[in-house]
Amino acid sequence: MEEIRYRPIGRIHTEFKDGTGVPRQAAGASELAGRIEIFDEYLPGLEDLEGFSHIVVVFHLHRVSQPSLNAHPPWDGRRHGVFATRSPYRPNPIGVSVVRLISVESGNLNIAGIDMADASPLLDIKPYVPELNPQGDIRLGWLEGKVNGMNKSKSGDR
Repeated sequence: MEEIRYRPIGRIHTEFKDGTGVPRQAAGASELAGRIEIFDEYLPGLEDLEGFSHIVVVFHLHRVSQPSLNAHPPWDGRRHGVFATRSPYRPNPIGVSVVRLISVESGNLNIAGIDMADASPLLDIKPYVPELNPQGDIRLGWLEGKVNGMNKSKSGDR
């Protein structure tokens, strides 16, 4: 298959300069604030975004150096296939987070609920619409009974 390439549309700015202590999930970082800088050529795409309370942020996990097809989550004692986990060490290190949109100011999105390292390249943003996401009978596979407390975990916790 042909190689796929993306160009960043912006950069994410957070307090996690060296990647240490980044929350593993946005749900556990609801009060941690950050900023998304949108590059000038993409500013027209922000029109009407300020009316949304949450956005989906798609970003490159630029600190991932060794992808793996297996992962050992800190809340489980055994290894799993990476596609059955939320590990950042993936063949294509792409992060997806739902964050709270605080404001849109001059090409900057002020957000809360960050789970990204500083300087993460931004690939895309979309408005979060709860009704467009699956609801009802959701199965959690091997994570059943283990999700309580996952959202408080940070990188480096073991």
